[in-house]
Amino acid sequence: MLDQTSAPLYEALERFRKMRVVPFDVPGHKRGRGNPELVQLLGEKCVGIDVNSMKPLDDLCHPSSVIREAEALAAEAFGAAHCFFMVGGTTSSVQSMIFSVLKDGDKIIMPRNVHKSAINALVLCGGIPVYVDPEVDKRLGISLGMEPKKLEQAIKDNPDAVAVLVNNPTYYGVCSDMRSIVETAHRHNMMVLADEAHGTHFSFSDSLPVSAMQAGADMSAVSMHKSGGSLTQSSLLLLNGTVNADYVRQIINLTQTTSASYLLMSSLDISRRNLALHGDKAFKKVMEMASYAREEINALGDWYAYGKELVNGTSVYDFDITKLAVYTRDVGLAGIEVYDILRDEYGIQIEFGDISNILAYVSIGDRLQDIERLVGALDDLKRLYKRDKSGMLSLEYIQPKVAVPPRRAFYSEKVSLPLKETEGKICTEFVMCYPPGIPVLAPGELVTKEIIEYVIYAKAKGCNVQGTEDFEVNRLNVLK
Repeated sequence: MLDQTSAPLYEALERFRKMRVVPFDVPGHKRGRGNPELVQLLGEKCVGIDVNSMKPLDDLCHPSSVIREAEALAAEAFGAAHCFFMVGGTTSSVQSMIFSVLKDGDKIIMPRNVHKSAINALVLCGGIPVYVDPEVDKRLGISLGMEPKKLEQAIKDNPDAVAVLVNNPTYYGVCSDMRSIVETAHRHNMMVLADEAHGTHFSFSDSLPVSAMQAGADMSAVSMHKSGGSLTQSSLLLLNGTVNADYVRQIINLTQTTSASYLLMSSLDISRRNLALHGDKAFKKVMEMASYAREEINALGDWYAYGKELVNGTSVYDFDITKLAVYTRDVGLAGIEVYDILRDEYGIQIEFGDISNILAYVSIGDRLQDIERLVGALDDLKRLYKRDKSGMLSLEYIQPKVAVPPRRAFYSEKVSLPLKETEGKICTEFVMCYPPGIPVLAPGELVTKEIIEYVIYAKAKGCNVQGTEDFEVNRLNVLK
């Protein structure tokens, strides 16, 4: 057992700050002296530890002292054999997982409702996706989890696949049967990769769904900055003992910066310590607040904050009760409309709004009075803005039709056409609402009438539609 009360990287930074070393290295602001406005914005202590790699502070590309110790502590806290600090967000963690197991032409089995980072990785490495189409909750319009029986069929149809990627959980809190997925994949000599961007907290409470490492997955990408409390863009990549950590480090170093931020890394170190020492208690409070909010919101009528009642043992094996997702269409409003009204009229910034839902992210930094304010705002909002819901688009997730591998489509000769003229064509770029960043269209997929209608509707409602070369998403690149 390691000493989880220590934070070796942060402590080394504090020692270094007190040494008052004269900086003739980068960054050029020289502890803030060259940029007073930066000091005013961030404070002297913050800019004072915005430093470069050096022997006393180790090197993220080849850690041998305090960073290596901090990573070992994080690995133990999360039940992993190895851990890498990542400063490019969980996008870099997801992509490093995929790059570590796939080569050009290799197949990977995954649900289609993956984050864009996973499909971007396939464009870069030439991997071939085998999609396990998730069941869709037709009322909520959201895709659900990966079902083991569908995974079995995908493996039977593609015995040459090398890995399985699964979300644990989805953005909306839906969890798959991780243990069955791991057992099935390993039985067929396939590795299991978990996008755990929204499941950092799973490792610190027995009352929450199982974490990927607990379930025996080979690798897991964990967004510490989401529910773990670290700074934005900081993430962890976890490995179990079956994976060659030295090779994975080489893969990470292909794309990760050589000028890693010590602000981000020290925030990972401090946040790991906080979770290791107080995580169980902290997340118990988060669960209580989210459950209370769910009950209060449902008592208002018309709003539907969903939870454990969705569990069916298959497509919804478990549910993350810290996720406060609310169905909005019975109020006659799209989720994105509620998102905008809450921010502009009530001073409440939620995580995202889509066509039919909103997500209020409840975490270790929230307070009961914040929950009360949100519930009160939704009550008032319903009274002021409720309208007839007829004519609203109901389906959030549309099953794709893959015609060409992503990399081939992305790099092929293409032509730009008005969006309404692309039906029946093969897309060569991404189209998505962000957040949550799940592509409506990815390179190599068939453009359908349903997708065109969805994109037009999402734009009209105010969703942040992006991914295309045309900034306004009025045109779409398709194969010639």
